[in-house]
Amino acid sequence: MSDQSFLHWPFFDERHRAIAQGIESWCAANLPVDEGDLDTACRDLVRRLGRDGWLKHTAPDHDAAVPLDVRTLCLIRETLARHDALVDFAFAMQGLGAGPISLFGNAEQRGWLARTRSGEAIGAFALSEQQSGSDVANIAMTARRDGNSYVLDGEKTWISNGGIADLYVVFARSGEAPGAKGISAFIVPGDAAHLSVAERLDVISPHPLARIAFDRVRVPTSAMIGAPGEGFKIAMATLDVFRATVAAAALGFARRALDETLKRARSRRLFDGALADLQLVQGAIAEMAVDVDAAALLVYRAAWTKDSGAARVTREAAMAKLFATEQAQRVVDKAVQLHGGDGVRRGHIVERLYRDIRALRIYEGASEVQKVVIARQMLVGG
Repeated sequence: MSDQSFLHWPFFDERHRAIAQGIESWCAANLPVDEGDLDTACRDLVRRLGRDGWLKHTAPDHDAAVPLDVRTLCLIRETLARHDALVDFAFAMQGLGAGPISLFGNAEQRGWLARTRSGEAIGAFALSEQQSGSDVANIAMTARRDGNSYVLDGEKTWISNGGIADLYVVFARSGEAPGAKGISAFIVPGDAAHLSVAERLDVISPHPLARIAFDRVRVPTSAMIGAPGEGFKIAMATLDVFRATVAAAALGFARRALDETLKRARSRRLFDGALADLQLVQGAIAEMAVDVDAAALLVYRAAWTKDSGAARVTREAAMAKLFATEQAQRVVDKAVQLHGGDGVRRGHIVERLYRDIRALRIYEGASEVQKVVIARQMLVGG
């Protein structure tokens, strides 16, 4: 098991330590899974996570006895990512897909949450477009009011769970104002008429990903989350919460890379001694350990800040995501280097980590975007 001493930091209480132990035991009992058919594997993982109660943490009701707890989400994602990237993906997308409904939906819309929490329904967050990934305010997809309906036209791309989702939260230009103030959020069932998968996307760390086409997809006005023109606010507030969990997943990858490197350094014989005896190797391990702990501090500071009642954690979440993902890439790269030829052998754990970590520096706000967010927050605050 990876080092668990961080659980005794003041960010956590006994409830969090019990959750960390529980998800560790769940991983031991349920992983790995056969990932030969990604769609089937993801559906199975969502079903298992829902069956065993883990998805209840992703999207609680407003009046839930235990409200949304970002530290819990981060602990779960860190542990899942340390064991397997696909199960982390399955858990995370249930949270992101249902997050806008959990945070901003009305009582009728929150009826979806019982289904996403049980694993009966798979969620998806449909924000990105080909020309508006980082520039969310520039989305082109339209939502035209037609009586008691909205008609959605356009495409979304890089949509996780695209093609297998039962529920899409879709952001479209409803036209109340230019730019960010003219975007609204809608609930669109996965089986809606004229919604189709235009392309399945294959990436270096495989998971269900697609370009989705909307050709006069009609939804009732009651499908709008929040008020007209509030879509950008809803998207950013949701990302504030889940950005910290992306950082936690990166932390999980980094911890696994460090664990594998420690095992390799102790067991690999080189120059009449252990690899761990070489000072250059010791230096690399020290740098990896510092990067892991520093990332963990930023991740759980962001989560603790949100759980302590902060309305928004834009700066804290951006710092956590930027640092944790960038440093995890460095940690994994060192692990590959210290594994030598094995580090680039397809199927080896550090080779998989090398592919798994790369996308985290891009999705839910690329590193460059996080720098802009942090700088603007500092300038406004100053």
